[in-house]
Amino acid sequence: MAVNRFVLNNISYHGAGAIKEIPGEITRRGYKKAFVCSDPDLVKFGVTSKVTDLLDEAGIAWSLYSEIKPNPTIQNVKDGVAAYKESGADMIVTIGGGSSMDTAKGIGIIVANPEFEDVVSLEGVADTKNHAVFTIAVPTTAGTAAEVTINYVITDPEKVRKFVCVDVNDIPEVAVVDSDMMSTMPAGLTAATGMDALTHAIEGYTTAGAWELSDMFHIKAIEIIAKNLRDAVAEAKSGQPGSGREGMALGQYIAGMGFSNVGLGIDHAMAHTLSAHYDTPHGVACAMLLPVAMEYNKPVVTKRLADVAVAMGVDTTGMSDEEAADAAIAAVRQLSADVNIKPTCDGLVEEDLDQLATDAMNDACFPGNPREANHDDVVELFRKIMA
Repeated sequence: MAVNRFVLNNISYHGAGAIKEIPGEITRRGYKKAFVCSDPDLVKFGVTSKVTDLLDEAGIAWSLYSEIKPNPTIQNVKDGVAAYKESGADMIVTIGGGSSMDTAKGIGIIVANPEFEDVVSLEGVADTKNHAVFTIAVPTTAGTAAEVTINYVITDPEKVRKFVCVDVNDIPEVAVVDSDMMSTMPAGLTAATGMDALTHAIEGYTTAGAWELSDMFHIKAIEIIAKNLRDAVAEAKSGQPGSGREGMALGQYIAGMGFSNVGLGIDHAMAHTLSAHYDTPHGVACAMLLPVAMEYNKPVVTKRLADVAVAMGVDTTGMSDEEAADAAIAAVRQLSADVNIKPTCDGLVEEDLDQLATDAMNDACFPGNPREANHDDVVELFRKIMA
């Protein structure tokens, strides 16, 4: 058996009201001031204050950094490092989706490892020596699982590309997964982040690095997400709380526990590229590409896709593995349609395909794909989602 590494949070809290545990986690360790990383919309709509009010009640000083874009840039991270140093903070609380948490990871790593202050040198697997600044991560979306992963994604606007950083030193020590913090997600974001989570689980289950421990997480995540995403979107539309949102909070975290440790594949490599070139929301890009990637990989992961069908609730009785794999792809397409995500990408044009394929093949997720793909293969996969 090959040697496999598994990295998880030291501590994680789950359930409605879990954010109440944050002050205790800070004071027990003797920290004095929190650097709060959160995006401007969460600040505007009072989501961030759900946590900062608790800090105030506990007498914990804090400083806010919210200059964060939906696809965080190199400059966002650099500005955040400067703001952290100026604030006098000694730990980080990051509140938000992947954008806030990815920015916080970059800040925390560079503060502890200033030789990487250019940010771009963190691409790939960086040789950092020190763990990031102590961080508590509070997700407000059910999708990215950035609170439990050892990777983060930064955008380089000058080169019109995203780059993935993978580092065991960036994982937040504490994750607080509180479904109440996700209650303001609109239906569209609920759908997109939920499909991102499903992509994590399916790609993680079929990636070249998959093994027994990661399989356990991914199959359970697929089951939970398939069962709860439609309800979570309906709850977001109605404004009424329910079990769907709670299920998605857990399902996305479990998916993150798995894929963070075994990698992803061609779907995410291509999705990162779409987001960089067209500013396509990451979860939407993943959703459009997921059935396309599954079809491409089916010849080498037929049995695993058959397992996916079962986890998604498909009755595969009497089906061959090939038929069950096709049923899994159909179930993914149907779920994506049911939560109102289009199967094609607006703005994607033939003349861009060559550059898109080149960028996707240079993405850190690409080598994890279970089936080899050349440039022409990737061009053809992009072509399948043209409007």
